[in-house]
Amino acid sequence: MNAPQAVLLDISGVLCDGDQPIPGAVGAVRRLQDRGYPLRLVTNTSRLGHVALHRQLLGMGFDVEPEQIFTAPRAVSRYIQARSLRPFCLIHPALEEEFAPWLHQSAPDAVVVGDAEMRFDYEHLDRAFRLLVEGAPLICMGDNRYFRIRGVLHLDAGPFVRALEYASGATALVLGKPSRNFFASALDDLGVSAGQALMVGDDVQADVLGAQAAGLSACLVRTGKYRTGDEALAPGAHLAADLAEAVAWLG
Repeated sequence: MNAPQAVLLDISGVLCDGDQPIPGAVGAVRRLQDRGYPLRLVTNTSRLGHVALHRQLLGMGFDVEPEQIFTAPRAVSRYIQARSLRPFCLIHPALEEEFAPWLHQSAPDAVVVGDAEMRFDYEHLDRAFRLLVEGAPLICMGDNRYFRIRGVLHLDAGPFVRALEYASGATALVLGKPSRNFFASALDDLGVSAGQALMVGDDVQADVLGAQAAGLSACLVRTGKYRTGDEALAPGAHLAADLAEAVAWLG
């Protein structure tokens, strides 16, 4: 791999586990900054708004700027705003401030899905289904199957996205990882090409294979949702114990 000109870091599972930094991660980010690497902290997390996520990272000791954080919810909000859509938003309460302009549509013409947690009930899913059957596009922040917090796996939005696709016949437009659109937008923010960037992630599907498909180099770390044998799915990726080891490898 050629030396990268910029680095993308997944947040959950690489930098932190819930609201706790992963050992060595704060120092590893600082070393990347000291070496002058342009950074984007990328995530499909849709249970925290952009401001709250930045505040949480600062509280854990990560010295990062708000503009260095690139989230799937932000990518979705840009998309629907650019196309003047009126979405029905099946999202977590924590995102309501970011999606306030679209929360009370009298005639929605699209469906936006994030990790809505307890709002993934029959009433909300059935309303989304009816809109999709009538032809509304299905736009989702990610289709991850699960995420891990403090060693425990939890359902993510992906299974509910698949259920809506199955019931309605619609095909979801994924604007979070692993979509090419997501990585392209993050690279545009950084001002580099795909071949100049490295993605570091714990999710072999969304982070590593997604990045490789978009033309980036990738490093898989054995923290977060990593499971033994994941590296066999992405033979071209570097494997590191954690972010600190990945940064040492970049050395």
